[in-house]
Amino acid sequence: MVTTTAASNPIPLIDLPVLPVHVGVIMDGNGRWAAAHGVDRAEGHRAGAEAIRPIVERVAEYGISVLTVWAFSTENWGRPRREVQAIFKLGQRFIDDYLQDLHEQGVRLRHLGDLERLPGRLQSKVERAIKLTENNDRLTLNLAFNYGGRADIVEAVRQLVSSGVSADEVTEEAIAARLEASDLPPPDLVIRTGGERRTSNFMIWQAAYSEYYFTDTLWPDFDETELDRALLEYTRRQRRFGLIESDVDADTPRNGRA
Repeated sequence: MVTTTAASNPIPLIDLPVLPVHVGVIMDGNGRWAAAHGVDRAEGHRAGAEAIRPIVERVAEYGISVLTVWAFSTENWGRPRREVQAIFKLGQRFIDDYLQDLHEQGVRLRHLGDLERLPGRLQSKVERAIKLTENNDRLTLNLAFNYGGRADIVEAVRQLVSSGVSADEVTEEAIAARLEASDLPPPDLVIRTGGERRTSNFMIWQAAYSEYYFTDTLWPDFDETELDRALLEYTRRQRRFGLIESDVDADTPRNGRA
């Protein structure tokens, strides 16, 4: 069994002038990590699952309000059945191993995606986690499991149609209000590990004006120091939201939260 490495001493937080309110993570590279270590893909996914908790804790320490991690996409059903089943079991194990600790740390767990298609046992565990942590307010952790950005938009449009909304009433605001996590701010920063440079259907509506940070680091190796690098890079960018630089008030932080 190959394990990921962890720092023996706590890594101090870095002084950041601004912080994102919502960070999204496309956790990519588990399979390539497994190949590089000479183990099967299931072992790579296990290492990837273990890498989530330190990042959750680091995000909470910074006082960031929302973290969304993409664990399984609507497209991942096309992978070998054995691999899909292994991912489902890891989802159950993650909840079994970490739910109580996350609850005690004030983390609220939410699910994004089509829960009904998941195995019954995993559904039950997810529902229990949501119920147990629903009143926590230190950090909202969205577990995007069987989630796809296009499916999210399609479902929002279906809701509009079924509610009898006229064509004139179909607005960006009307669609946005029916998307998953519509009550949460859109992601300010989206991190993609594993070296790919694409968004791959992750929150494609909500992340229209997100800052993207791409790293070659494979997800199981993405640790607190790697997160700090992403957050530091985020502070160096000026978000203009379609405006030109002269339109942005120099005294107003455009990156996230001061």
